[in-house]
Amino acid sequence: MIVKMASVHWHSQTRQYQLEKESLRLEAVPVEFGDYHPLKPITVTDSKTRRTGRKGSTSSSSSSSSSAPDPLSSILDGSDPLSVFAAAVTDPLSARISAGESGNRKQDKDDETVVGTDFEPWSGKRSEILARFTTTEKLSINLFIGSDKGKAPSPSSAVSEKVRTRLEELDDLEEGSQKEMLNLSQQDYVNRIEELNQNLKEAWASDQKVKALKIVIQCSKLLSDTTVIQFYPSKFVLITDILDTFGRLVYDRIWSMCSDTQLLPDSFSSDDVNDTARETCLNWFFKIASIRELIPRLYVEAAILKCNRFLSKMGIQETLPRLTAMIRGIGDPLVAVYARAYLCRVGMEVAPHIKESLNKNFFDLLTTFKQIHGDSVQNQLVMQSVEIPVYLTLYSPAIDWIMQCLAYRAPEALLTEMMERCRKLGNNALLLNSIMSAFRSEFIAARAMDFIMMIKESDEAGFPKHLLFISLGRSLACADPPENDRLTVLNEAWKVITKLRSQQDYINCAETWVEYTCRHFTKREVNTVLADIIKHMTPDRAFEDAYPQLQSVIRKILMYFHDFSVLFSMERFLPFLDMFQRDSIRVNVCQAIMEVFIRHQQEPTRDPVILNALMHVCKTMHDSVNALTLDDEKRSIAGLINGFIRMVSFGRDFEQQLSFCVEARATFCNLETVLSQLIHSVNQLAMATHRVVKGSHSRKTAAFVRACAAYCFITIPSLTGIFNRLVLYLHSGQIALTNNCLSQADAFFKAAISLLPDVPRLVLVEGKLRPSEGFLIEFLQNFLSTLLVVPDHPEQGVLFLVRGLLNIVQDYNWEDTNDAKLRIYISALPLLAAMSQDNFLYRINKVESNETLYGGDPKFVAEINKLCDTLIDQILDHLKNLGKDEAFQRQSSIAIMLLNTILTHGDLRNNRLNQMVVNLWNLAQKYGYADTRAMVRLPLFSPHAMCVL
Repeated sequence: MIVKMASVHWHSQTRQYQLEKESLRLEAVPVEFGDYHPLKPITVTDSKTRRTGRKGSTSSSSSSSSSAPDPLSSILDGSDPLSVFAAAVTDPLSARISAGESGNRKQDKDDETVVGTDFEPWSGKRSEILARFTTTEKLSINLFIGSDKGKAPSPSSAVSEKVRTRLEELDDLEEGSQKEMLNLSQQDYVNRIEELNQNLKEAWASDQKVKALKIVIQCSKLLSDTTVIQFYPSKFVLITDILDTFGRLVYDRIWSMCSDTQLLPDSFSSDDVNDTARETCLNWFFKIASIRELIPRLYVEAAILKCNRFLSKMGIQETLPRLTAMIRGIGDPLVAVYARAYLCRVGMEVAPHIKESLNKNFFDLLTTFKQIHGDSVQNQLVMQSVEIPVYLTLYSPAIDWIMQCLAYRAPEALLTEMMERCRKLGNNALLLNSIMSAFRSEFIAARAMDFIMMIKESDEAGFPKHLLFISLGRSLACADPPENDRLTVLNEAWKVITKLRSQQDYINCAETWVEYTCRHFTKREVNTVLADIIKHMTPDRAFEDAYPQLQSVIRKILMYFHDFSVLFSMERFLPFLDMFQRDSIRVNVCQAIMEVFIRHQQEPTRDPVILNALMHVCKTMHDSVNALTLDDEKRSIAGLINGFIRMVSFGRDFEQQLSFCVEARATFCNLETVLSQLIHSVNQLAMATHRVVKGSHSRKTAAFVRACAAYCFITIPSLTGIFNRLVLYLHSGQIALTNNCLSQADAFFKAAISLLPDVPRLVLVEGKLRPSEGFLIEFLQNFLSTLLVVPDHPEQGVLFLVRGLLNIVQDYNWEDTNDAKLRIYISALPLLAAMSQDNFLYRINKVESNETLYGGDPKFVAEINKLCDTLIDQILDHLKNLGKDEAFQRQSSIAIMLLNTILTHGDLRNNRLNQMVVNLWNLAQKYGYADTRAMVRLPLFSPHAMCVL
């Protein structure tokens, strides 16, 4: 207990709260009807012109108005800049449309020469190809052995000597100044290619242009090597990266030379190019033309195809057909198809409007299909032990890209032509797959049955048929086939899919067609598909190798089925979930289900099917939490479980709701955030009961709210966070007090007070240790405001809880460098002043607080005043000690806080209290630390203070 006697003789100011409230209420002004409206824009006039404002008033820059001034009228010329802007452009969309109408012709013309965002770039396919086409066989590579010949000559060297040297270097490369590296793993091979790419950039930066060209030629030669044929698509990707780098370097170099004064715009013509840049560009093409081998000469010239813009307007258009014709000289069909793919890629970047080259490349491709079955290719496949279906898949990236370029913004008639050509080739599966991948999904969906028949008639020994169904399924998942064909399409496709022998091929197809089924059919058909997947993937535990595909199936079902009563009524849905037996995968699936439920469940539910299923899902997530689980993962799981708990409602069946919370507490006992949510939910349940009975509890409802309080009182100690426990004790005590459960409220408040000594000085907040004083002060101030309406226990004495709280504050081990204890003491003074009033500031209905128990009894008021005196003495002693320690700024701050509190709540007719106000004022001002504006705002000159000062 605080034992020091006081000498201040505190007396609280008598307050009439209702009268004070009335005096502070703003004056109401009746609204006039007619033309006037409070939201009508205010019209502002300047000194030269006058405009009509609101009804009955005018405004000018030199006269006042009864209307509120426009805060924006003081800038510019008195007009609102936002209104001016709105007047200028009333609708930004219409402005864009009007601007677009004037430039429609130009827009249409530009669309032909620019590839839009609807075209999938090569960069999007690159990583997929590298991941798909891998090998475990050993690879070889030819590395260029550099010499000093490629270094930049000195300025004194003659031009003829320079030319001779470069020609010798090129001949040197042709004659074998290279070193072959054998027995490289795939990763070693990739590292060597990246090393060459880096060497190219370094050589170019050091002005060794011939060395850079050597590296590019050397890399291009690698594209003629099909020794490890399964790795060829990935090799093509890696080497064309080097070619792209070289093409950019050459183009940027020549572009920077085009003008002596400033750089050319992107829309320049060949007439804008000066002679130096033109000669440099020609020199590069002459160097490339001197390359003896076809493949490096073709690839390197294609890499700098864009540089033809520097030479002539029609340069690119003339060069593309020539390069297309050159590819006909490549004997290996696989090498040829990738050369065509690279030429089409470069052509789409520099001249997408030139469609003739794309058509020629594609038609040449069709004529080379018969080479696949030639002796040279077949012998090569036998030597490398590669089967024809695997070999044909190597063509897919190249043919898909050529077809994508050809089908970009193409009319539907082109699809009809391609389908006819495909039929003439015997429904070539490789071509058919590319057609379905390249053309718009709407075009494919409209001919879904035609493609089904073509797939059936395709050669089974060639391109794998299940890949054709995957491509068709992807198109049908994005667009709708004719309504009459939808079920037939599904049946015809599934007849083939379900007979696939390979479980991996089956699940790849099923994953694609599940989305089509969900998009167009009901739970019955989806349930049938799930049953078939379970049937195929359960034997030999094949599902363990297909978790990514099975997860995709779940995601697609959740994409279309948001009604969980329908979802969980599928007989095979939960058995399908049981196939996810790896813990991490199972938890990810459960999280995906809960995210969809929380996002799309609009109304609370009590459906037992949903509750039982989601309890199982949430329990799976909860049980995955262990000591090694990251905090972010715990928060994510707890957030999903809390979202589920908030969506459970049994309506007026409050007892069933409490039973659910009891079950949830036992199920989710390891997550503190979930337990906190359950405590809040039970407190909300108690308040819902209070609303239903309108504060007048019967014996049954009183017993129920006491049961809710018991639930909270039992659950709170299981939490580890001390501030979380403190807040929940206080909150639960307030709820119990509101429901007239006085003994339960006392228990909560006493538990909170007894927990205060255990509050550490430092608490962990977002991974960092921070002082706890701020949190503790906020909590105690909230606690003090609650104690105003808490009646004293008849067996504990007057102000038992208040005294107990203040004793804990006094005994707490506070930091010497702050004044938290003093701030709490000062915060207690308004509470004690409010307790001494005849009528309290606020009260709880049907709860007899000290206002009723004591009713301003002199003995009770005397106890309050004595406690206030003790607190003030403690504060004054601390102020003296601060003066001794020369902590004048802290002393001034505490003095101002105490001064403000006394002026607001103390009775200044008391001479000693009056003198203390003067002393505190002087102390606050003594060392110049007080804020003048803050001191002026103090209620020192209020009528109450002025009457005594």
